[in-house]
Amino acid sequence: MVSRYFLLLLTPLLFTCVSAQTTSPEGRWATTDDETGEKQSIIEIYKVGDKYDGKIAEILTDKKDAICTECSGKLKGKPILGLVIVKDLVKDGDYWDGGTILDPRKGAEYKLSAWYESDPNVLYIRGKHWTGLYRTQTWQRVVGK
Repeated sequence: MVSRYFLLLLTPLLFTCVSAQTTSPEGRWATTDDETGEKQSIIEIYKVGDKYDGKIAEILTDKKDAICTECSGKLKGKPILGLVIVKDLVKDGDYWDGGTILDPRKGAEYKLSAWYESDPNVLYIRGKHWTGLYRTQTWQRVVGK
């Protein structure tokens, strides 16, 4: 009898947790190299006012001391670990848009949009070049830590 009531109380809480995850892109996300399929880094997305930024929180390759040689301006020569690569992402209906993402390998910045589809543990990240070309990556939520 007690377990039945416990389940009745717990079920709405579980749905609330899943719903809360999809209301923002906040969290830690594993990135994967498009060509090799290897995990590259952990990006930590966090809220700043009413926008979201994200930094490289961990490097998962042997290039842990890499610097941004291709970046320009004040980012040139800075360590990639800790680099803020997602800036000014804002909620726009069912997705986030209006921000930018930096590719430290190329030193290039792209317009950014992000969204979930059916799984709140998979975040789709799309970088758009001014020419209209774009690339979409799939980031996996890192649970724990």
